[in-house]
Amino acid sequence: METKTKVWLAEDGKPIIGAGKVALLKAIDEERSLRKACQKMEISYKHAWNVLNTMNERVGKDVVRTVRGGKEQGTFLTDEGRKLIREYELHKKFVDETMKDEGSWENIGLKLSARNKIPGKVTKVEKEGLVSKISIEIEPSSLTSIITSEAVERLDIKPGDDVFAIVKSTEVLIGKSNLKNK
Repeated sequence: METKTKVWLAEDGKPIIGAGKVALLKAIDEERSLRKACQKMEISYKHAWNVLNTMNERVGKDVVRTVRGGKEQGTFLTDEGRKLIREYELHKKFVDETMKDEGSWENIGLKLSARNKIPGKVTKVEKEGLVSKISIEIEPSSLTSIITSEAVERLDIKPGDDVFAIVKSTEVLIGKSNLKNK
């Protein structure tokens, strides 16, 4: 038996983009035509426009632009459309890697196989887009871990927090107890 996941990006609980919408945007990008993209994906033109309009509304920007007439006519991805694809693919890759990584299973309450759990205190959090650099004081030294900014927010990591540096052969993970120090 294996675990399967589905990934989609949402705003205020409303889905914006998942695997099917990414496939539609990629088909539009390849074909430079909504009609040809619909034929390739075997979906109706009306359905595709409804999907695109819903994405535009939820994102607040157009994900495609249409040029009518002339040699340069067609349907093209906007920067926002390309950004959505990149963001989806980054999150999808993160989820896929997490599902394969036994150490990540501790985050959902399963035991961790790594033995090198070192307690420390967060001294600095530097968010840089999708990744963050966490500095941890471990007496008498310190170490730095690079993790996703999403993980920093999910774990609510901030300077002064007591955390565990979890050392694997290829990386340093960070864990935080849900129990508050009293």
